[in-house]
Amino acid sequence: MGGRRIAVISAGLSNPSSTRMLADRLAAETVARLREEGVEVTVDVIELRDLAHDITNNLLTGFAPPALEAAINTVVSADGVIAVTPIFSTSYSGLFKSFIDVLDPDALTGTPVLIGANAGTARHSLAIDYAIRPLFTYLHAEPVSTGVFAASSDWGSSADDVAPLSARVERGARELAAAISRRPEAADADPFDPDTYLGKGRSFGHLLGGLSGE
Repeated sequence: MGGRRIAVISAGLSNPSSTRMLADRLAAETVARLREEGVEVTVDVIELRDLAHDITNNLLTGFAPPALEAAINTVVSADGVIAVTPIFSTSYSGLFKSFIDVLDPDALTGTPVLIGANAGTARHSLAIDYAIRPLFTYLHAEPVSTGVFAASSDWGSSADDVAPLSARVERGARELAAAISRRPEAADADPFDPDTYLGKGRSFGHLLGGLSGE
């Protein structure tokens, strides 16, 4: 079987962050599951905090600076995506949503996605299903059934013994690995092809028309 590529989106704001910790665990477990099936896989991690200014500039101008363009290309050409965001005000972070907003609405069609989220308490765990999952469904992506939520307590001695984080990570990773295995390999996207960042069949005229409100 050929190699596969996973894009990991981490929307943590601090360094280090529990968001990145969760993203790394999900990625490592997914890679392990795929390699059990004889599938070679590479992982590209995108730290949105490093692209925050570029994302804002793109929202204002409609054009992606090189670093952001490379990140977008990495995500839209991946065989699978792991997307992890902290929960602010019962929903995904503004930085996470802003990055999703700069993607073409059809760019993730059919792409398997493993959703992760973290917050201070388990009270926010439902945000995965009422906020984040509908976002990827709107983009025509294919979120796997298990979303993995981690509360602050999951990283300490008071972690949940009934449904430990490790078990949730393993279940979500297995589902993503299976979805990636079933999917035809993604073709490499040409970062200089306008279809990559404008959407297939669209032109700069579409973009400028959209910015002018037409």
